[in-house]
Amino acid sequence: MTNMGMTMTQKILAKHAGMDFVKPGDLITCNLDRVLANDITAPPAIVEFRKIGKPVFDKDKIVLVPDHFIPNKDIKSAGLAKIVRDFAREHHITHYYEAGRAGIEHVILPEKGIVGPGMLIAGADSHTCTYGALGAFASGVGSTDMGVAMVTGKCWFKVPDAIKVNITGKKPDDITGKDVMLTLIGMIGVDGALYKSLEFTGDGISELDMTDRFTIANMAIEAGAKNGIFPVDEQTKAYEKGRVEHYEIFTADPDASYCRTVDINLSELKPVVAFPHLPGNTKVVGTFGDIKIDQVVIGSCTNGRLEDLKIAASIMKGRRIHPDVRCIVIPGSQQVYKEAMKAGYIDTFIDAGCVVSTPTCGPCLGGYMGILAAGERCVSTTNRNFRGRMGHVDSEVYLAGPQVAAATAIAGKIAAPKEVH
Repeated sequence: MTNMGMTMTQKILAKHAGMDFVKPGDLITCNLDRVLANDITAPPAIVEFRKIGKPVFDKDKIVLVPDHFIPNKDIKSAGLAKIVRDFAREHHITHYYEAGRAGIEHVILPEKGIVGPGMLIAGADSHTCTYGALGAFASGVGSTDMGVAMVTGKCWFKVPDAIKVNITGKKPDDITGKDVMLTLIGMIGVDGALYKSLEFTGDGISELDMTDRFTIANMAIEAGAKNGIFPVDEQTKAYEKGRVEHYEIFTADPDASYCRTVDINLSELKPVVAFPHLPGNTKVVGTFGDIKIDQVVIGSCTNGRLEDLKIAASIMKGRRIHPDVRCIVIPGSQQVYKEAMKAGYIDTFIDAGCVVSTPTCGPCLGGYMGILAAGERCVSTTNRNFRGRMGHVDSEVYLAGPQVAAATAIAGKIAAPKEVH
């Protein structure tokens, strides 16, 4: 029997398992390039690590980023952060990022060149799949696997089957990567890619900038996927210049096998929102009645990059947030914050009446910096809108891109940018 071709994901897994060929369903053990955890997931991983009683496998390959309840919101979160800080000092972890030095993990790792094309990254956070935007295999794992990985530098995987997402057409000015991904999840469902690899391809990919790709890969998990991955093209190489100089590019074989193909024509897309309480519950803005909003959040590992803030600021410039709305803007990293200040975006947000926060995951997971009371509605550029995700179980979260979020903050109801211009 001749071996079929392999997808990008299967090739990266095969390389890191020291094998020439893998197929969907194979159970393999891989060497990891990066092991990642945060202030919520690292403490239980450290407990497992200590049970093994051996040193870390490589102090340069472990990345610890306190970002979920940072700056510490209460005594318990301070205790969690201290566990991570003490561990990082004890083991001389190179990539430990204290509050004020960095930001949200999935924004800063690409930004600082800690992750790059062809790498295999396991992170104790479900949105580790963000790094697939760079042509890496990146996936979330549990804290027990993370504890073992910090000792061995290895992790086991079941090789996933793959869905080909064929992207074509030209991206309209009012569309972002968030609309692309919410549309896809709306098409296939929140379990439509369960333990599969979402492999993005097609001539439309050149229309998507790196911020679009990070947003799309970030939400692969919201379709149940093991990972999402983009090919390495000229945009990827331009992004990596000065960040990661040496990397391996993997490309799918022409005869690679996919269990399904999904087509998305960018030209046909319209701004969408995901209604409560699932990311797949998508509706096109303008196809439903007025929905008044109490809060808007712009930021997170999904949409907290400079381009996201630029889009929001362009809509808010010279306008005021609706009197019934509070709008919270959270730059994804200190670097993004500084660049947004230089560009005048922070002035625009403050003049419009927004709260501008230090980088944090905060409100996305109902941590702090924007918790919802019973009956309140929020439009958010985050990645999940499950019941109770951002606060009270009787609150509602609508997911959207930065352009819809900014327009909504001004209109006081869910709106598209053209409705406030």
